[in-house]
Amino acid sequence: MEYKTMDNFFNLPSVGELRDKIERRSELRKLFGSWSDEQQQEYLDRCTGKKGHNLLYDSYFKEVLNPEYDPSRLESFLEVVLGEPVKILKQLPNDGVRLEDENSLLVTDIVVELGDGSIANVEVQKIGYMFTGPRCSCYLSDMMLRQYKRIRAREKKAFSYGKIKKVYLIVLYENSPPELRHMPETCLHRSRHIFDTGLEMDLLQRCVLISLDIFRKNMQNKAINTLEEAWLTFLCEDKPERLIELFEAFPQFIAMYETLYNMNKDMVKAMGFFSEELRIMDQNTVRYMMDEMESRLAQMQVEAGKLEARKSELENQKNELENQKNELENQKNELENQKNELENQKNELENQKSELENQKNELEAHNTQLEAENKRLWIELQKYREEQL
Repeated sequence: MEYKTMDNFFNLPSVGELRDKIERRSELRKLFGSWSDEQQQEYLDRCTGKKGHNLLYDSYFKEVLNPEYDPSRLESFLEVVLGEPVKILKQLPNDGVRLEDENSLLVTDIVVELGDGSIANVEVQKIGYMFTGPRCSCYLSDMMLRQYKRIRAREKKAFSYGKIKKVYLIVLYENSPPELRHMPETCLHRSRHIFDTGLEMDLLQRCVLISLDIFRKNMQNKAINTLEEAWLTFLCEDKPERLIELFEAFPQFIAMYETLYNMNKDMVKAMGFFSEELRIMDQNTVRYMMDEMESRLAQMQVEAGKLEARKSELENQKNELENQKNELENQKNELENQKNELENQKNELENQKSELENQKNELEAHNTQLEAENKRLWIELQKYREEQL
């Protein structure tokens, strides 16, 4: 049989029946009237099957995956994302050491202890906040500290670090943070600590980041073939035709989804849950904007620091050029002085040359005079000899 609508799986009310129930109770009518037209239409569409439910709403997520109600559901999901068999022993209280404003960033937060003593924390974030890496590191440290304190208090003197087990942080993003959006081909990221030398040492912290928006985009017009694809489709898809494909390929999800429609039968709770989700969404959007502004401010400070460093560098270059200019000026003056000194030496040599020339002329004149005198004396000597003969 080929299923065409959600009514083939679930007994859903009509829009008229829902509006009639709302109108008959003043508190429901008042609450419904406080929503925008778009929000009213979304509520009606989700309750009547025209649009699927948002599994990432806190109340829906915790109801469907409540480990105390049916641990096999959450175990199946954890086995898919962790890639290993999982047995849930019990759910742990959400009383970590996080700051209050950090808790407000989460849509939902389920913490469980697994069969081997390790801890898994499943979180949902509607908006991918800034500083993903530091946040995950703090959350994992929180979980490790909780485990340490619990075991330390229980074991006391018999405590050993060998009793500390792994901690897993699984974060589901309805809208991925910037770091994950830069990898549009991959929606599931698993991490573990490694050493660059190949040293084998388990540091116990594991992180799994799941980009449901990227998964949904990548799965367009593709068949749902694996349990991993089934789970992620179940968590992020609200198109009835895709949900019908999911139910036909993996019938185990029908009972999970029916849980949501059973919740809607109590309209006071259902509308209260929806109203609370709208409030959380507004609160998270404001926080996201604050984080974004903080990130931009930090970036501006980095840029300002770069500009200041560049300014100092240019100032140093300016001073260096000024020193080089002064040095060249000094060299120019020194060369000018050397030129003047050479000019003076040239003039002095010229004067010496003139003096030598005059002396030469004087010697030549004197020599001419001596030659003339010698010639006269010679003549007289010849005459004298002739007279003697």
